[in-house]
Amino acid sequence: MKTQNSITKLVKNNSLQHAGYLAVAKTRAKVLKAVSYVIPIRRPMLFVGDTACDELCDMLINEGNTNVFIVTDTVLNKLGIPAKVTDYLDAKNISYHIYDGITPDPTFKVVEEGLRQSIEANCDSIVAIGGGSVIDAAKMIAMSQGNKCKPKQLIGILKARKPATPLYCVPTTAGTGSEATLGAVVSDDKTHQKALSIDPRMVPLAAAIDPVIMKGMPAHITADTGIDVLTHALEAWMSANASVETDYYAASAVKSVMHYLPLAYKDGGNLKAREEMGIAAHYGGIAFNKAGLGYVHAIAHQLGAYYSIPHGRANAIVLPYVLDVNRKASKKRLAALVKRTGMVQDGQASNGDSEIADHLITQVRDLIADLNIDPTVNGMQTSNFDDIAKAAAKEVSDTYAVPTYLSAAEIKEILTKIKQASDERADSNNETAS
Repeated sequence: MKTQNSITKLVKNNSLQHAGYLAVAKTRAKVLKAVSYVIPIRRPMLFVGDTACDELCDMLINEGNTNVFIVTDTVLNKLGIPAKVTDYLDAKNISYHIYDGITPDPTFKVVEEGLRQSIEANCDSIVAIGGGSVIDAAKMIAMSQGNKCKPKQLIGILKARKPATPLYCVPTTAGTGSEATLGAVVSDDKTHQKALSIDPRMVPLAAAIDPVIMKGMPAHITADTGIDVLTHALEAWMSANASVETDYYAASAVKSVMHYLPLAYKDGGNLKAREEMGIAAHYGGIAFNKAGLGYVHAIAHQLGAYYSIPHGRANAIVLPYVLDVNRKASKKRLAALVKRTGMVQDGQASNGDSEIADHLITQVRDLIADLNIDPTVNGMQTSNFDDIAKAAAKEVSDTYAVPTYLSAAEIKEILTKIKQASDERADSNNETAS
């Protein structure tokens, strides 16, 4: 279409073209902000604690549902994680059908197979048990079933005409906050490029944050998903569409992550830390529902597609670089966040915004290092940078209200820095090995 073609042309290096791209992006951001205020976005009923799954099932049953379609993945099913739901449904004589075919970054084929099974089984409700990929797939299945359409017909903004089939979520990771958001991401089967569907009717009816389920999460996944939470909150806080409401949830999420993520990483059985991280993930989802995200996600999505990097780790790789880029435009906001969350150290309160913002960025870098997250990308090719930069710029212009809009050249500078750091790490490792 004309608008999309014009954006592709405008993300090149020419300053006049970038000015045009900037105008398009800011206009879209204003429209999205207006839509978020005009169209109500519901929040799911939230159940927290070791009886949360039982309470979610009771709500489902009280709503009159009698035949549940359970969406999960093979690993979780083999580990018996869905049993916390299915055992309770068995006790209440509620029928269910399990679909465990969800893969990381689910494709349209995976979603369509789930949709087929749910319709064939005459299921009247859906329960997603898993991480962000499972929940996103369940959202698309629920929306497609409710609208009697193919998943691809829902790609874009407000494409649905009818409500989704009743959807309930049990997140097994504290990361995406997908159980609270109005969007879902599906990958193309051939190109693996990600496609986004956005609609307020996609928000699940209820979610169960069960720390007992989350305690089995491996340390490296705890780290990756935890940084995803932090990224959601920081990008929502820095967004031009931030509000008093989104600030509350974003700041709460940041505070919890900085305190509880290291505890959950070091001791997976710390149920208090697990519960607080689950709530933080949920709050992060609420925050970016209205405020949006930014260049960290836009670039990380491309790194994931090109180099098969898990989403949370891709965010961790990109986050410090984007914070550095945003530092000038966001120093007042970042300083306010540090003060609001109590991260100001002795003697820092009287410092200027720049120094306090730098303190936050340093703390984020230290946290990523303490979590032993690999900050490198293997096999980065400069020949991919043009396409990655264009795709990231387009994602931002389509959906986000960022504090600073970057040209394709500026995005490529970030990619170059990541590649340089990756190459240096690889050279150092090779020298150590020899």
